[in-house]
Amino acid sequence: MKRTILSFIISFAMVQFANAQLKAKPSCGAFSVDVLNGTVDNIKPDFNVEQIKGKLPCFTSEEQTTYKCGSALFYKDRDIYFYVQRQYIEIGPDFKGKLSIPLLGASRGSLFKYLGNPAIKDPNWDAFQMSYGTLVLHYNSAGKVILIQFSTKGTETLNLCE
Repeated sequence: MKRTILSFIISFAMVQFANAQLKAKPSCGAFSVDVLNGTVDNIKPDFNVEQIKGKLPCFTSEEQTTYKCGSALFYKDRDIYFYVQRQYIEIGPDFKGKLSIPLLGASRGSLFKYLGNPAIKDPNWDAFQMSYGTLVLHYNSAGKVILIQFSTKGTETLNLCE
């Protein structure tokens, strides 16, 4: 009787291990950012979490509404972040992908030909009024772009995470 029970337990355990499957991490190609249209792979900053996950399933982490900046999807390995609740996208200096306009590392004085004059100027950043909303460029001490943020909201209602 003990042998039968022991055989049953061993058989059951083997069946459980046999059913275990390896799951591959979803992969995405290189992200493509269209600065003038305010999109990342045709995703706008006002898309919801499920819409973004459907188009870009390779996120590295997700924050819920308890996060200080609201719900967000992070692609840390590509240095791009979707702040869903605040409706803006942030692109860091280590962004891995394609930019329609080569903004990262560009000099502050060279941007007029692409973007015109900024709507708001600050010593560390400029905000440009775009057809879709707002584009904010942050600069380092040498006046080079180190961070890009864009939103479908205007400069009056834009609420960036600190």
